Amino acid sequence: MLLRNGMLWLAGNQTMQRTVVRSRLARPMARRFVAGEELQEALEVADTLNRRGALATLDYLGENVTSEEEARHVVHTYTDLLRAIRTHGLACNVSLKLTALGLDIGRDVCVENLDEIARVAREQGNFVRIDMEGSDYTSTTLAIFEELRCSRGYHNVGIVLQSALYRTAGDVERAIALGARVRLCKGAYLERPEVAFPEKADVDLNYVALARRLVCDGHYPALATHDGRIIEWVKRFAEAERIGRERFEFQMLYGVRRDLQHQLIDEGYNVRVYVPFGESWYPYLMRRLAERPANLFFMLRALQHR
Repeated sequence: MLLRNGMLWLAGNQTMQRTVVRSRLARPMARRFVAGEELQEALEVADTLNRRGALATLDYLGENVTSEEEARHVVHTYTDLLRAIRTHGLACNVSLKLTALGLDIGRDVCVENLDEIARVAREQGNFVRIDMEGSDYTSTTLAIFEELRCSRGYHNVGIVLQSALYRTAGDVERAIALGARVRLCKGAYLERPEVAFPEKADVDLNYVALARRLVCDGHYPALATHDGRIIEWVKRFAEAERIGRERFEFQMLYGVRRDLQHQLIDEGYNVRVYVPFGESWYPYLMRRLAERPANLFFMLRALQHR
């Protein structure tokens, strides 16, 4: 837990970010989890995944932008990406963070940027998943999601919910009532004990309870986990309840548990791989290392042999 908290703290440390990004060893570390810095590299990874039987979701890395110009660049990248996905015939959707669209600048800026991406996605027959960020953004993120879905009619927009937060059971019920597509994850942010379960065991127990609700009554839920025990529980539960494999999907991160991804695909489950790309890979990399300390040891060992 101390190692995890330390890595999450470093994810937001600007001094460490500048040091790591300048390091010649950093990019080889990042490439295990990041498709590359260019859009074309992300498309190539998605194509490779499709050929292996996996679906994909592409995420243009970048968060907490501080200018409208930066936010517009993100919008243009996503609209170009959505058109390219259709052109190449990829089984792939997109994921995004609202702070990359200018949420820290102003809600109206963010909503209009998101509206443009959702509109292009709908025109291209595609789907947009709104990632959940730290708990300080949860209420605003959910409110914007509901505005897009309910007030503006974008049913091609889904949301992410985190089992680490106490509030999520209520958010799951609301999403089910709306008919919204939910990705359930554990959560990768350093949170206060007032809002989140401090112990991993409690996060896991909550995940199982929420997964049960979503598999039973959700609308094509995405279960994002690399936890083999939880995955086996979901498989057994769905089989016992005669819930077809086409009614949900597992999601995993690019570069993590490829063996398990292939196993699930071979067993006939839908598997979608979350593929990030872009230059702003440092915070993402640090959160991945925090989630699974084994990843840190793996990469350090690999670097010893370079």
